[in-house]
This record gives sequence, structure tokens and C-alpha cells, in this order.
Amino acid sequence: MEKKSMTALVSAFSRAYHSAQNSEKVFDDYLAKKIFRKDEYEQIASNMSKGISFFNPSFVGTEEEALRWIVNNNLSPTPLGRAAFAEEALENAVRVCGAEQYLIFAAGYDTFAYRQPDWAAKIQIFEIDQPATGADKQKRIQSLVVEKPVNLNYVSVDFTERNWESKIIASSEFNQSKMSFCSLLGLSYYLSKETFSETISTISSIVPKGSTIVFDYPDEDTYAQEAGERVKKSIALASAANEKMLASYSYLELERLLSHGSFSIYKHLKPSEITNQYFKKYNQSNSKCPIKAFDNVNYCLAIKK
Repeated sequence: MEKKSMTALVSAFSRAYHSAQNSEKVFDDYLAKKIFRKDEYEQIASNMSKGISFFNPSFVGTEEEALRWIVNNNLSPTPLGRAAFAEEALENAVRVCGAEQYLIFAAGYDTFAYRQPDWAAKIQIFEIDQPATGADKQKRIQSLVVEKPVNLNYVSVDFTERNWESKIIASSEFNQSKMSFCSLLGLSYYLSKETFSETISTISSIVPKGSTIVFDYPDEDTYAQEAGERVKKSIALASAANEKMLASYSYLELERLLSHGSFSIYKHLKPSEITNQYFKKYNQSNSKCPIKAFDNVNYCLAIKK
């Protein structure tokens, strides 16, 4: 039996903590904390702060200071940065390019559909995830909203099955001829290169030209001996949660993979660019505990040719 994704839950916790604890926000997921029970949120926070010796053996400070250090350094940089990058690109795709469908692959505990701005009311949103995580998320959301947004569609998909795209196509609101924006955040790490390539090609087969995909990915130095300590900690944590990271890519390798699926890179951000573009303003207000993008994680926006 499949289990809900623990990495997705920790990602939601990092977004929740950031939104609740800061006036200057990198990304404001103000609903994230509400998907947790109070005792559950406090338990995760306590467990994290008590793990400071794993993250930073030389740290000296209170439990709350330890938690903030862990969140800012190890948990939130990628979830916050990639969410800001993706939703900024989504708005542009809808307002400027005419995208009419938003497909959120491996949706996890994403809350966009429940805090959607006015410009999103005209698009159809599809939360696509494996059954266990999808069911857990929907159960949690029930306590937040009176009714499901009219433009939201749930699609339960096992990505290990053949022809998984048929589940999306079968959704009554999905239209293969409408321009789509597809989010694959946090997905590339846990798929083999072959499976990730097949996923991109499959998505390409069900969306028209001009459609967009957005994702984050680990570069070719991720598993090298000289990779940063934060990266090594992330790999260890994912393995401990039985969600092993499987692949990494060079820029040229990524270009070839996307081209095979008829996509070309439109925008690509390296860690230094991510920090400057999304964390600079926050860091100016929080110089004692800044946020810096992970050294080996890049963001990519690609368009179907």
C-alpha cells in the first residue's frame, strides 16, 4: 500500500513556518499551516529543532533559534524559491500567453487552488498525485474550505503504471487542445533519467504547442564528493523517508532530454540567480538568518515547440 509523501509534508511545513514567522516573505503560503493539526505542527517543529546536531553540530542557541536556522538553511530554500518562480511564471502564462489549464504534477500539499487570485478564476486547475498523498491532502483541506473551488479537479495517478496519462485525459474538464501550464516541482529528484524523460514526452503528447512546463532539478555535481553539506543532508533525509533521490543532470543533458519531448528551455536559473532574484529582499530584512539557494539546485521553464 502506498504511503503519503513525507518529503511533501516537510515541504509544506517549511512553507507554513516561513509564512507564519515572517513579515517579509519570499513566498506567502498563508494556508499551509492550516493543513496541519496544531499538535502535529508543534511535533514536527519540536522534532526538527531537536535535530540541530545533525544539521549544524556547532550550533548554540534556543530551540526556536535552532528551528529557524534549520528551516532557513535546510528546509525552505528550495520549496520557497521554486514556488515563487513557478507561480510568477504561471501568472505570466495566463495573462500574456493565454494558458487555460494548470496541471500540478505530484501536487503534494500545494494550496494554490484554495488561495487562487482573481486572474486564475478562468483556468481549470488539476491536482495530480498518487492516491495516498492525494487522499490525505483532500482530507486535510476539508477543514479549511466550505466547498471545493469550481475550477479545481483531482486526478489520482500512479506514475509507475503504463498509460497513466489516460487518467488525465479522462477528466471531463481537461481539453488536450487548450494551452497548459504544467508544474513538476520536486519531481525530477525521485525519478530515474529514463522515467523523467518519458514523463516529459508523455506530457508533451497531451498538451498543444506553446504549453509550458516548470520544474526544479539537481545538477551534475549533486552527488559529487565536493557537493555542499546541505545537499548531502537533503539526500540523507530523503533516503531516511524511503524517497531516494535517483538522478541529476547537466545543462546540455537537460536540453537534449527536453528537446526529445519537443520542449525548449525558455528560462533557466542557477543558485546565485535564484538567491538574488527571490531571496535578496528577505535577506536584507533578516541578515542574521538569511536564506540562500541550494548550491546544486536549478530552476527551469520550458515551452513546447
